[in-house]
Amino acid sequence: MNKHICTRWAFDLSTWTPTLPQLTHAVAAIQAEERTRLMKFHFIDDFLSSLIGRLLMRKFVSTCTNEPYHQVQFARDVRGKPYWVQAQQLKTSTTQLSFNVSHQGKLVLLAGIRGSKDDPEFGIGTDVMKIEYNGGKSLSEFFRLMQSKFSPQEWSYIGRPQHNERAQLKAFMRHWCLKEAYVKELGVGITVDLQKISFAMDTTHPLEEAASPLCGTTLCCNGTPMSQWHFEEHLLTPKYCAAIAFRNCLPLEHAKFEFLRFEDLIERSAAAEQPDVLAYCQKALLKPHKRQQ
Repeated sequence: MNKHICTRWAFDLSTWTPTLPQLTHAVAAIQAEERTRLMKFHFIDDFLSSLIGRLLMRKFVSTCTNEPYHQVQFARDVRGKPYWVQAQQLKTSTTQLSFNVSHQGKLVLLAGIRGSKDDPEFGIGTDVMKIEYNGGKSLSEFFRLMQSKFSPQEWSYIGRPQHNERAQLKAFMRHWCLKEAYVKELGVGITVDLQKISFAMDTTHPLEEAASPLCGTTLCCNGTPMSQWHFEEHLLTPKYCAAIAFRNCLPLEHAKFEFLRFEDLIERSAAAEQPDVLAYCQKALLKPHKRQQ
């Protein structure tokens, strides 16, 4: 299995309160259809999460290919998954990219991998989960309802008697994160029989914020080992876990996510000012915030 350069970026939305000039700079860099999608969000939180995700995608493609940031274009496949549209002058390039974005709460992630067109087809998926439960039912009732989404082997790990509720919730979110990363790379969403997607967790070390990612987790589908898949688990903060799924590829090294600043995202951008962008951003900033839990 070929090894490739892997990018792992994270952005903490709680560190950024956008000014109008910053927002106009960011919005000017994305495509018109992306702006239309963003404006459909009711809350400013979701608007900004999605905007940062699009900026992460642009930075990744521009960094990997040297295509000017403001010229990077994306389209969506039949499953709705974004992909990079190569510019005409780059058609002869052998660079092949796969990337995926995830966001929850205050964090937005991008995991991307760069290979060659001569490589076997490869792909990457990522997901982030906040380790908390805010549902109306008790945690035990929530677990009872969700148990059917996990294999018996998975649930025996999640519900281990030596786990307190916090440890059980962390184990639950780790498994759910892995399932999401896997199905996101496939592009099918949570529409498959999740009980038949069974993960055996890496138990060589505890998942800790300061430690390197866990890389020993394995997957079986319908009882068949999926040896072409490789997984990483990360603890980004005490309250957020993340997973990366690699298909037909391995990262050159197992590194932690790098947290970026807003300035890092737009440093390569040279998008021209557009008269309609200012009014668009003024309207966006009027969107309400979600109620904090």
